[in-house]
Amino acid sequence: MLPLVYHPDYDLNLGAHVFPAQKYRLIREALADWAVHTPEPATDEDILRVHSPAWTIALRDGTLTPQQIRTLEIPWSPAMARGFWLAAGGTILAAQLALKAGAAYNIGGGFHHAFPNHGEGFCAIHDVAVAIRKLQADGLIRRTLIVDTDVHHGNGTAAIFASDPSVFTLSIHQLHNYPAQKAPSTLDIHLPDGVEDDEYLAVLEPAVAKAIADFVPDMLFYVAGADPYYDDQLGGLALSIEGLAARDGVVFSAARRAGIPSVTALAGGYARRVEDTVSIHVNTAREAYKTLSS
Repeated sequence: MLPLVYHPDYDLNLGAHVFPAQKYRLIREALADWAVHTPEPATDEDILRVHSPAWTIALRDGTLTPQQIRTLEIPWSPAMARGFWLAAGGTILAAQLALKAGAAYNIGGGFHHAFPNHGEGFCAIHDVAVAIRKLQADGLIRRTLIVDTDVHHGNGTAAIFASDPSVFTLSIHQLHNYPAQKAPSTLDIHLPDGVEDDEYLAVLEPAVAKAIADFVPDMLFYVAGADPYYDDQLGGLALSIEGLAARDGVVFSAARRAGIPSVTALAGGYARRVEDTVSIHVNTAREAYKTLSS
């Protein structure tokens, strides 16, 4: 069975907000018959491998400035801060489990707009970067590939690993969308508005295969945003639910063929119907399990 990682306190308690933090609970409910591993919050030592002391302390203690909160675009609360620490702990745990099982899935995380010294776009702690640094420090991995399929460019990811030859960052996203300034990833695939399933998959599959073949990573982190969906409120691509499942299959199959473990974190998803966002994320888990079992 695919290892799942989840904690009830992943919910950031945002109230009425375009980011549907309740999706984590709904995904877990949809996968209720799957065994789940419960993470501990990342330690401050883990967080500080990526984030500055000033940002870590301000976020933990609730001393963010009004400008920092405006840039982050979500309100601070103790529950919000705990949710980010737990998400980072969850991605660490998922990575550790993937080394044994071949794949693992964190029902949370993927906060790819977080920078070392500030947060942006609903992202305060870069859980994937924290997990990579933790596993590297423990000597468990050296070279890592991040495949980011969120509709928005992974600007925090690109900035964090800009000068690090041990991490290959691949972002496939809508060009004319947030963020306005896109720090260069190792490989950026800038898509025009309205791209549909076939065109998307035709670009993604060879890019992932080439990145794996050329870079030879020890682990693949998959940032599996649900927001390339055609009915997403914050996206401008036009993938179907079936096309998004096929996208997941491309990534998982490429990792499986190469014999490298994959770690999934969820990132964004803002469909007009939250049920659609949940279905897309649930399908990602099922695709990971299908590939792991093949």
